[in-house]
Amino acid sequence: MQDLLTVLIPVLLADVVNPVLFAFMVYAVGTERPLLNANAVLLGHTAAYLAFGIGLAFAYDAISERLGNPEPMDFVISLVIGLVLLWFAWKTARGSATGGATPEVARLTPLKAFVTGAIVNAIGIPFALPYFAAIDQVLKADLSITQSVMVLAGYNLAYALPFLIVPGLVLVLGDAGRPILIRINEKLDRISAYLMPILLGLVGGALVADASHYFVVGEGLW
Repeated sequence: MQDLLTVLIPVLLADVVNPVLFAFMVYAVGTERPLLNANAVLLGHTAAYLAFGIGLAFAYDAISERLGNPEPMDFVISLVIGLVLLWFAWKTARGSATGGATPEVARLTPLKAFVTGAIVNAIGIPFALPYFAAIDQVLKADLSITQSVMVLAGYNLAYALPFLIVPGLVLVLGDAGRPILIRINEKLDRISAYLMPILLGLVGGALVADASHYFVVGEGLW
């Protein structure tokens, strides 16, 4: 177990950099019920992350078998997804250049905040490569089902802890904590505005290149 934790800790540190979740929590603390809504966003995200993790763990063997024996339709799907990602990267880059819209959260309720957190997680799960690596390490450790679920639950709780700074600052500083969070969010937003189109473009380009190579040569790039 100690060896597993040694591997999971650096993976967790890479995984926890999530400016999107942070931004939504900052928006949530600007609503009528800041603490409830911010915590609900985090709870929804964490619950969805754990659910996806358990589901992926149970489906891991089937997914690995499928990836090891791809069929032509898999590359068609890969090509379509790649093109969509390239389009989304282009739109994201244009949006960051012209200024994106601010989400309307003034009437956010705890239930809507919980669902929002879950949706944010669902959208980002295909790009959660560190989480996939963490699941792989948990499965390689050959633990029991109960132990594996407990490790994943612990991983998700540790993932959520840094984001408690958002409701924590509001709880301790009140309204004075919001400008601090807004400044942090603005810095993260500027960084992600440049990084996200690049990352989406790289992933989309890789999928398109892999599918194109298959249809030309008869096998994928990797």
